[in-house]
Amino acid sequence: MKRWNGWGDDSNDLDYELSKSALGFLEGLVGRAARLPDASLEQALAKVPESRLPVSALYSVDAEDRLRHARGQSLPDWLALRSGELGVFPDAVAFPQTSEEVRGLLQHAQEHGIDVIPYGGGTSVVGHINPEVSERPVLTIDMTRMNKLLALDRQSQIATFGAGTIGPQIESQLAVHGYTLGHYPQSWELSTIGGWVASRSSGQQSMRYGRIEQMFAGGRIETLKGTLDIPTFPATSAGPDLREFFLGTEGRLGIITEVKARVTPLPEHEAFHVLFFPSWEVALGAVREIVQNKMQLSMMRLSNQMETFTQLKLAGSARVIALLEWYLKKRGVGDDKVMFTFGVTGSKAQCAAALRLTRQIARRHKGVSAGPALGKKWEHSRFRSPYLRHGLWDAGYAVDTMETAIDWARVAEAAAGIQSDIANALADEGEKVHAFTHLSHMYGQGSSVYTTYIFRCGDSYAQTQARWEKLKAAGAEAIVRFGGTISHQHGVGKDHAKYLSAEKGELGIEAIRGLLTVFDAGQQMNPGKLLP
Repeated sequence: MKRWNGWGDDSNDLDYELSKSALGFLEGLVGRAARLPDASLEQALAKVPESRLPVSALYSVDAEDRLRHARGQSLPDWLALRSGELGVFPDAVAFPQTSEEVRGLLQHAQEHGIDVIPYGGGTSVVGHINPEVSERPVLTIDMTRMNKLLALDRQSQIATFGAGTIGPQIESQLAVHGYTLGHYPQSWELSTIGGWVASRSSGQQSMRYGRIEQMFAGGRIETLKGTLDIPTFPATSAGPDLREFFLGTEGRLGIITEVKARVTPLPEHEAFHVLFFPSWEVALGAVREIVQNKMQLSMMRLSNQMETFTQLKLAGSARVIALLEWYLKKRGVGDDKVMFTFGVTGSKAQCAAALRLTRQIARRHKGVSAGPALGKKWEHSRFRSPYLRHGLWDAGYAVDTMETAIDWARVAEAAAGIQSDIANALADEGEKVHAFTHLSHMYGQGSSVYTTYIFRCGDSYAQTQARWEKLKAAGAEAIVRFGGTISHQHGVGKDHAKYLSAEKGELGIEAIRGLLTVFDAGQQMNPGKLLP
C-alpha cells in the first residue's frame, strides 16, 4: 500500500538515509538542523470531518480513503501530511473500473451539485488534486482500477490503455508483446498515463520517444456534457487538434478514461554514459551542438558545477571519487568541471553510431569520458530521487525543485539567475539555501532548466511553510523575469496558477477560460486549478 504521508510504498526501503559524511556536508552548507515531529495516521484521521455526502454504493466516505486522497506530493502537501493538518478533505472517493462508471459518476455529480477531482497516482507536485474550500461537497474519482492494456494495433503501433495505468504496469503489459511506451518521468513508479496527458508530462528519455503530447494519439474523455472520443490520425489539417484541448488541462474539462498511445518496439540495446567538461560554458556549447545536430540519443542531462560538486560529494566512496578527480585533472578537467549524462537506445548499430558521433563532438569541446560505472549508477538510481525527501526530512531538512524551459539564447543567464535568487531568498532570516541546477530535456530551440534546493526546516511547520513560500516565489518570479515557461513538465495546478497569465497573456487566459466554460459552465471539474 502507498504511504499515506510520503513517497512510495510502506514496504520499500529506499529512503536515502543520509550517511555521516553526507550529513556533515549538508551541515557545512546550510547549518545543523532539527527534525519536526510527525503526526501519526491516527492523529490525522481524527481530524477528518464527517462527509457532506450520504452513504452510497457509488463511492466511499471512509475517513482513511478521504485522507489518502486529500493531498499530492508537493512540499506543502508533505508538510500538511507530516503535521496532520491537512485542512480540506474530499467528501467521498470513487473507484470506477470502466468509462461507463465514470460517466455515471459525473452525471450524479451534475445532478447533485458536487465538485469533482480526478485522481491518478497522486504524484502532483503543484496542488492538482487538493480540494478547495467550497460550499459544494467534493468527490475525488480515483482512476487506478482502470489499469489494463485494452487494445494493441501492431500495424499502426498504437496501444489503448485505461487512464489509471501506472508506469510499471504499462511497460510490463507492453513488453509481453515486444513494445515499450518509453515514457519515464521521475514519478514513473506511481503516476498514471491519464495524469501524464492531463499535465503534459515529459519523460527522461523524451529525445527518443517524445514527450507525452507526441505519444498521445487519441482516446476517450468523459465530460459533464457527454462523451468525447478522439480518433487517431497520423496527422491532420482539419482545424484545431482536439487532442490539444485536453493536453495540460488538468481535469478542468473532463476525465480522461482511455488513452491511445504511440508505442515503439523494445530496443535491442540501451546504455547510459557520463562525460565531464571543464566548465559550464564549454559544456553548454557542446550539448547545444549535439542536440542541434540531431544525434540519436535517448536522453541528455547536464549538471552545473554546483550539482556536479554535490552529486560527487554524496556519491559514496570518497576514495573512488578522489581517483576519478585525479584522472580528470590529468586530462584538463579541474574544479570547475560539470557532468554530462546521456543515453543511447535502439539497435546496436544505432547506439554505436550515436555514441561515436557524440564522443567526437564532446572531444572537440574537451570532454572526458568517465567510463561505464557512473552511467550504470544513474540508470540504477533514476527513479530514486523522490525518496531523498525522506532522508533529508529525518535530518531536519526540506527539499524542493523549480523547473522551466527557455530558448538557448537565455539558458545560461536564466539558469544562473534562478539558482541565485532561490539561494538568496532566505537571506533576511540569516538562513542559507543550497541550490543546484541541471538541464534535463534539450531541444534544438532551447532546454529545460531544473533547480533543486535544500533548506533547514523552521522551528515549526508554519515557519517551514513560510520559508518554502519565499523560495517558491523567488524561483517563479525569476522564471517570469527571464521569459521562461512557468512549467516544463510539472503542470500548473494551484501553485503555479498566478504566474500563468505572464506566459499566456490576457487574451490567452480569456480563450482558456472560454474553453473551460464550454465543457463546465458551473466550474465543478477540479475548480481552482490551472487558472488564477
